Amino acid sequence: MLQRKHLSLTYLDLPPATQEENAPIMILLHGYGSNEKDLMQLAPQLPGGLHYISARAPHTLDVGMFGWFPLEFTREGITVDYQAANEARLQLIGFIRDIIAEYHPMGNKVFLMGFSQGSVMSYMTAFSEPELLHGVIACSGQLPEKIGLDEAARQTLQKVPFLVMHGMYDDILPIAKGRAAEEWLKLHLEDLTYQEYPIAHQIAQNGIALIHAWLEKRVAKIESGE
Repeated sequence: MLQRKHLSLTYLDLPPATQEENAPIMILLHGYGSNEKDLMQLAPQLPGGLHYISARAPHTLDVGMFGWFPLEFTREGITVDYQAANEARLQLIGFIRDIIAEYHPMGNKVFLMGFSQGSVMSYMTAFSEPELLHGVIACSGQLPEKIGLDEAARQTLQKVPFLVMHGMYDDILPIAKGRAAEEWLKLHLEDLTYQEYPIAHQIAQNGIALIHAWLEKRVAKIESGE
């Protein structure tokens, strides 16, 4: 596993052991206050034929701590800098295009997996550039407050599979956020898997098994041309 800095974001790069050309790529997006090492720890428990890339968010918060866009934690809840969030979205989309150009993954698309704020980034990317994605895994996140879909994006998004997981005892982004995402997504997607776990703001161990099975099934469909 290598750390690379030559594209628009610093990232960890873990290609498949078989060094297959055009291997499907999973881009991992960590949460607020974490870093690119976090979700990469899950890679050994996920399908071995994928190329895993874990991106570091662009805003430095402290030593080893990064965020995709600024947040403020108040008594009324979390407040968001929406202009900064949109800039982060554009930067991530540019990074995804760079990764596709650099590594030529299967279908010239990638999978996205995000946790918390990384899930928000996954949603924002999917809603604006769904043609870049094979699928989205959103863990302990929430939908962006404003969702604007033109007709072309709506039709393309409909075909993108989503896996959404949330902790029932999440005290950062309460379970209502996950349930609201399920309600919206099931009206707009053909392939949605939603699962709750009796945990807090984290990824359940049996959730990792679900991610593994979900990825294997979607990759098999891509390889078969479905």
